[in-house]
Formats: sequence, structure tokens, C-alpha cells
Amino acid sequence: MQTNEEVANLAGSPCGTSWHALYTRHQHEKTVAQALTGKGFQVFLPLYRTVHRWKDRQKDLTLPLFPNYVFIQGGLDRMLNIVTTPGVHSLISWGSRPAVIPVEEIEAVRRLVQGPLPVEPHAFLECGDLVRIKSGPLEGIQGILVRTSRGVRLVLSVEMLSKSASVEVDISMVERVRGVESDPSENLRTAAGQYYSERHRPNTVVAG
Repeated sequence: MQTNEEVANLAGSPCGTSWHALYTRHQHEKTVAQALTGKGFQVFLPLYRTVHRWKDRQKDLTLPLFPNYVFIQGGLDRMLNIVTTPGVHSLISWGSRPAVIPVEEIEAVRRLVQGPLPVEPHAFLECGDLVRIKSGPLEGIQGILVRTSRGVRLVLSVEMLSKSASVEVDISMVERVRGVESDPSENLRTAAGQYYSERHRPNTVVAG
């Protein structure tokens, strides 16, 4: 849990319309999103549908795409109202400054979960064949192309959180943007970027 001094410092940061990420307690994402919406905050909780099967039954579930995270737009001038919301652990930050989630990543994830194709969590990816969807309802979205035993999937990542999601696509729907694995110099830049990311990752938050 963030201290009173940390809350005060974060509250003094520019609020604007930037997107930020809240770290929640286990299985409190929906409760937090609902409570903050009720307080007048603009929030985004990406969800996906899945089926849990048991021997004698199955159940359709709607689960958070990025467990323990809820996105919030602006509102940092009301920081105390945010961090005192039941289920909120802390605001993801770089030192004393709130971490900003690029709006392009938010909008890409929003289009993904609102689209007609089934979406699901995916292991975090930072490099691979970067492609762009060139047709259909997800036209223009970029991600990393992954081939699996089930077909071809497009992986989108929220780099600040080291979280990814994927959706199955038809190979004819995508076009290559660049292949980071095909250029040795790009490999070096990617490795350096991963090292920098590990050394400068946002504050680690652990639910108490």
C-alpha cells in the first residue's frame, strides 16, 4: 500500500487525460472498476470470455484480460478518492510519477475486446514479426504474429505492465510491418531495450 507521502506526491502530478494503471487486490478488478465508475472516474477494464469445465458441468465466465489491473483516465487530482477505493492496492508509478499507458495501446486493446474475434491472455512478448491487420473490423491494429498449433494469432502488449493478449486471425488479413528477428542489429537494439526495461521497470507493487 502506498504511504500518505507517496499519495500526496502522486496527487500533485499532472492529471490531464492520460491513462494510468491501478494494481488491485486479487479478484477485485470488477469491484474496483464499478466503484470508480460510480465515483465519476473514467475507467477501462478489458474482459474476455472463457469456459471452465468440470467433470459434471461447465460454466461460461467473463474474466479480466490483465488480472489485478484496472485502467483509469486522468482524475489524479482526486488521488485520495482513488487509492481509498476498496480493492485498490496502488497506482503504478515510476518513482514518484504516475506511469502513463500510451493511448494507442489502450485503444488497441479496447478494439480487440469489443471486436467479433475471441480474445485471450497471452504470455508477454516484446519482439517478433510485427504485422498490421489490413482488413476487417480490426483494420490498422499492429501486433506480433505468432504461429501455434491452433493457427495464427496476433499478440498485443501493454509494455508498461508486461502483459499481452492475443486474438486468432487469418494470415491473409495481415501484412508485415517489420521483422525484428531478421535484422541482427535490431536484435541488439531489442536486447538492449529489454535490459533497460528490466533495470527501469515501474515500482513493484505487492498486494498485502
